[in-house]
Parts: sequence; C-alpha cells; structure tokens
Amino acid sequence: GRRKFLAASLTLLCIPAITWIYLFAGNFEDGKPVSLSPLESQAHSPRYMASSHRERESLEVRVREVEEENRSLRRQLNLAQGQGPSHRRANHSKTYSMEEGTGDSENLRASIVAGNSSECGQQPAVEKCETIHVAIVCAGYNASRDVVTLVKSVLFHRRNPLHFHLIADSIAEQILAMLFQTWMVPAVRVDFYNADELKSEVSWIPNKHYSGIYGLMKLVLTKTLPANLERVIVLDTDITFATDIAELWAVFHKFKGQQVLGLVENQSDWYLGNLWKNHRPWPALGRGYNTGVILLLLDKLRKMKWEQMWRLTAERELMGMLSTSLADQDIFNAVIKQNPFLVYQLPCFWNVQLSDHTRSEQCYRDVSDLKVIHWNSPKKLRVKNKHVEFFRNLYLTFLEYDGNLLRRELFGCPTVFSVTGTAEFEKTVVRLHFLKQLSELDEDDLCYEFRRERFTVHRTHLYFLHYEFEPAADNTDVTLVAQLSMDRLQMLEAICKHWEGPISLALYLSDAEAQQFLRYAQGSEVLMSRHNVGYHIVYKEGQFYPVNLLRNVAMKHISTPYMFLSDIDFLPMYGLYEYLRANLEGNKHVDPNPRKSVIQLDLANTKKAMIVPAFETLRYRLSFPKSKAELLSMLDMGTLFTFREYERRKEQVVPGHAPTNFAKWRTATMPYRVEWEADFEPYVVVRRDCPEYDRRFVGFGWNKVAHIMELDAQEYEFTVLPNAYMIHMPHAPSFDITKFRSNKQYRICLKTLKEEFQQDMSRRYGFAALKYLTAENNS
Repeated sequence: GRRKFLAASLTLLCIPAITWIYLFAGNFEDGKPVSLSPLESQAHSPRYMASSHRERESLEVRVREVEEENRSLRRQLNLAQGQGPSHRRANHSKTYSMEEGTGDSENLRASIVAGNSSECGQQPAVEKCETIHVAIVCAGYNASRDVVTLVKSVLFHRRNPLHFHLIADSIAEQILAMLFQTWMVPAVRVDFYNADELKSEVSWIPNKHYSGIYGLMKLVLTKTLPANLERVIVLDTDITFATDIAELWAVFHKFKGQQVLGLVENQSDWYLGNLWKNHRPWPALGRGYNTGVILLLLDKLRKMKWEQMWRLTAERELMGMLSTSLADQDIFNAVIKQNPFLVYQLPCFWNVQLSDHTRSEQCYRDVSDLKVIHWNSPKKLRVKNKHVEFFRNLYLTFLEYDGNLLRRELFGCPTVFSVTGTAEFEKTVVRLHFLKQLSELDEDDLCYEFRRERFTVHRTHLYFLHYEFEPAADNTDVTLVAQLSMDRLQMLEAICKHWEGPISLALYLSDAEAQQFLRYAQGSEVLMSRHNVGYHIVYKEGQFYPVNLLRNVAMKHISTPYMFLSDIDFLPMYGLYEYLRANLEGNKHVDPNPRKSVIQLDLANTKKAMIVPAFETLRYRLSFPKSKAELLSMLDMGTLFTFREYERRKEQVVPGHAPTNFAKWRTATMPYRVEWEADFEPYVVVRRDCPEYDRRFVGFGWNKVAHIMELDAQEYEFTVLPNAYMIHMPHAPSFDITKFRSNKQYRICLKTLKEEFQQDMSRRYGFAALKYLTAENNS
C-alpha cells in the first residue's frame, strides 16, 4: 500500500515536470531554437510555419492527455487518503504500513499542488532547539528502573532539548531526582509533580489493573501540568523508542479541527469483547485505542473542559461496569466513543504493542518501520511474539547502555540542565561549582587524575531494589554501612545472614553490571527475603575506585540514628546488631544487665565512636566463632589473627588497628577508652551526623585513616566494645591495591594528597591539628 501511495505521489509530481521538459525540447529543431511567438514566426518561411503549426497541435494533444491522466491519479490518491475509520479496520495491513495517519490527505494534496517534489508528504520539521515535552507517571522502586531505560532510548536518538514532567510518588521522586541531578545531561530539564497529592482526584474510581491508582493519573494531566504548557507527549514506563522523539512531536502539526488526542488503535481484541465467555469490556470505538503513547493538546483540552468530560463519562459507565480493568485506558475510550472527533489516529508503529494475542505484527515489515515498542503485558520481556527475540535484544541494548555516553552536547542549543521538585536535590549551583573547580585543575600535574576524581559527578541510582524499613521507636536502631564492586558480590548473602538489622550498600558498577547484579539478587532467596537492605548504584566513571564517595552515598541514605561503618569483606559476629542496640542510649529493655553501661556510652548526646575490634583469617572455609571465648581459643590456635597482624609480621609495618589494644580486650568486660594514634583505622559505630569521608582519597590507601583522623580532630572519644568483634574474610587482592604496590607514581601521589589533607586539617582545626603532622613524621 505504501509503495502504491509513493508511486502515485511521485507520478503526480513528475508528470508536469516531464511535460514542460518535453515542451521546452520541442522548441528546438536541428539544434536551433524554434520560437512559438507570432512575431518571431513571421520572419520564417511558409514551410517552417506549417511545420511549427503541426508541432503545436501535436503538443496540445499530448498536454490534454497528460492532464487527464493527472486528474485520474489525483482521484485515486484522494480515495486512498480519504477512507474512513471503518475501512481502515477492515484492511489493517494496508493502513498500518502507511506513513500517514488520519486527517492528513489535505496537507499532502496541498504539498503536491505546490510542486514540492523534494519533500513529498514530509512531516512538518521541528525547530532545531524547540523543546519537546514528555510526561511520565512513575511510582515505586521498580518503576523508577523502567523509567531509566525509557529515558536512555529517548536520549540516544534525540536531537532536541527535552523537558520531562514526572508525576511521581515520594519514593520515585527521591530516586529520579538524584539520578538526573548526577546524570547532568545537557539540554534536559526535569520537573516533578507530587502524585500522592493527586490521589484524591482519582481514588473514587475502582480499578483492577496492576498499575493501581497511579494508572489513572493521566486523566488529570490537564490540571496537573503547568497552565502555559500547550502540548505534551505522554508515555508509559514500559516504552522503548527506536527513533527520534521529534518525529512524534511533529505529528501535532497534523491535528485538525477538534482533534486533541493522538492515539494508536488497540492491537488486541479486548474491546471487541470476544476474548472469553462473558467478557464485558468498557465501551470503545471499534477496537478502541491504547494509551501507552498519547499526544495531548492541553490548551484545547482545557477549553473543552476535559475534567468535567471524563468525570461525567466515568461516573455514568461505573454504574454498570463497577470498576475499570485497564485503568485510564477504559475511561479514555469511553469518552472517545461518545466524541470520536477528539481523536487523531496515529499510525500503529508509534505504539507496537507486545502483549499476548495482539496484531502488532501488522504494524511493521522491517526494522525501519519500528518507532515505539510497548511492553504492555504483565509478562513484559517474556511475552509471546514472532519477533520477540529481536525486540528483547533492542530493549536490553538500552538497559545495559552506558548512560555516561548520553551526556553529549546539543550543538547550537542551550546546555543547561535543571532538576526541580525537592529541596534536598536543588544542588545545581553546587554541581556547577564542582565543574568550575575541575576546569581549574592543571592537566600537566602528574597527580591530575587523582585530583580530578574528587570533582567527578558520578551518576547515582538510589534504592535500586525495593526497600522497606521503619526504625525502632526507641531511637536505638543502627544501620550497617559498606561499599562494594562486582568482585565482592558473593559476600552479600553472608553479610545478610550475620546482620539482621538494616543495611545501606553503595555498589560501584557499570550499567551492564547493574543488570547482572539485579539478576543475581532476584535469584537469591536470602537477598529477596530482606527488604531492609538499601542498594545504591554508583555508576562507573574514571580510572580510580571512588571508595570514599561510595561510603558517603551509603551514609547519606540511612533512616536510623546510628550507623556501623564497616567493609563488605568483614563478617560481623552473630547477634552484633542486638548487642549494639543494647549499648545505645535508651534501650534498657533489650538486656537489663547494668554492666552494659548504657548511660556511660550515651552516643545521642556526646561525640563517641564505639570500636568493634577486627580480626582476620587466612582460611576460605572458617567455622565462625559464636562467642568471644570461642574466638579467643581460635586466636590461641593460630586460626585467627588480629587484623593486619600477619602483614605486620611479614612486612614489618605498623598495623592500623594496634591502638585498639587487643591484649586488654581479651579480658575486658566493660567498654574502655583508647587514644588516637598514627594510621589508626578502626571500624566504628557513630551517630549519623558524623563527618563525611574525604573524597580526595581513591583506590587504596588512607581512605579510612583520614576519616578517623577527622573524628579525632572533632573531639570524638574512641571506646572499644568488650564483647563485639568482626572477622575479615580472605579474597583475591583488589585491582587498586595491585596498582598501589606496582606503580611508584601512585604512591607518590598518595603521599602528596596526605600532605595536602594534613594542611587542610591545620587550617580547619588550628593548633590541635599539629599533632597529626608530628605523629606522621614519627611513624
């Protein structure tokens, strides 16, 4: 059908051109011009005049034949373009393969009459820097992951500035605000609208769809979005773009008369009511329309009083239907049934629906036909379709695509990025300040890459998996904080078995590794049974492991008053969570034993860091000690060592945990205080408002040492817990420690950064910080 249509169009354009060429060629005889002007013809002989007369008559006959053929082709083209909806439903393969939607034959004819042979039937162009507005309803942890894949597919193809309008609940807003803020894609603006405040607008509608109440919120976009916003593309979260979204934006120019909704016909038999016995769908025009992709003319909808229109329709239909089955789609279709003039029917390649039993295969013949793929089945990627493997691979391409590559500039357009909606994430000025500092670094400095890492903004996806935890009312809860990369993933299950309390983890992964982690977690019964573990993905960028940035991300997103700053390769003793709570203020009911010195510790009102003594084993298989007595026995047998003792004996280095005073700990029954010493780096329990880790230290070396030094500078008191312990499990050396040991320049730069940190400490804390310089010189 499309080939015939294009052939007819080209014929209409080419025949007049050929005619004039023919006429012009006829003005020459034997290589000499022959004029048809009467004045010039008088200068020629009678023989020439007779010949010219015969030629003119022949050409006039040919012109009449061409004009008659032209009129016949126009009639055929008008018939092909002017057929109504009922005819299109009777011949889907023809309609779905056409480039144009309904109501556009007049535009096409006008372009043909104008003789625009180079842009035959072309859609109106979108201005180079025209902003395209996109609205998405998003709620919950899983939906936020889907939004990222959708946005990647849009950014990959786009050539225009984008403005995303995200109608989100508090969870999705927190996640996506941080993601876009750290993504920093040029020429992208993001605004958030509180979905929880809109619930009252649609909560009166009973809905059986799995999307819940959020599946009804597209109905109130005219009221929710800014009053000066005239048009918007509305997308479901399970959409994947295979073309530039500007092509869809250009379709707005095709709307005629009272057309205010751009929709693709539903590709299943749902609204025909013949899927099963007693199937009773909501009223719809023919097959109905799918609302996964909608073009909304907001200004006209408001003038039509859309709010009253859909509400009255919903109230009337609910008297008989009792509830919606497909959320907003049912109500949109009921309104359209009563007002078919509202719809501009989009070609179905703008919403290729991949639910089971659909007619989606009629929307495309090859890859070039695809525009938008819609995974509108609860089965998602497991849906039945002849070409599902191809669609799945296309989706997975964007799922695992490196989002950092989408930070490309739009040349000639503004490069400002903006994220609004929550005060916590209004940090654009700070980010720009970081970028300014980055530009001021000396690229000839041998330690440039180290310094650069401090100012690198890493894309961050908070709460990558579902998270659910309410802190205890007695304010004694403590969260274990740690960071890891893909090579330590195997430690997660063991950590969860040893620590039953809340955990906050920052994972340093690429986009592809994040999906591997997702599959790993979803396949683990241990991890899926725990909802109090927050997984925060920090995406890879640069050549160094940003260990302290990861720790800061994990620290910032805890909901308990206290945190246990640990590492992923340490297993805490069984019951450590409850033991720590027993030693925190106000939890006397956990263990009434007065020897716990609850009041003495009082972390809530004093600056204290409670030290959990660290030990290690060289055995990959260890019978984990279940008590302090059992641990002491294993120390005596040589199965366990105090942490770094083996390296101290082998390399004669000062261990960073020696000030813990393990000899005293063996017999201690009460918490005891220790003093700070050079290179001290214990694992501590502190209040959540303690200082952050210094980001200048990356990879291996001095990352924890600097943090403990700053705690001491702020006059934190270090107290060792007598009945707590943790054990370091053996593993292969990390890439960063290998670089530290083999690269002299690495060690030189680390020494330089240490000196600069100590100078900063002197400026911040004055005379008290001089002891750190002295201790460093003596060590």
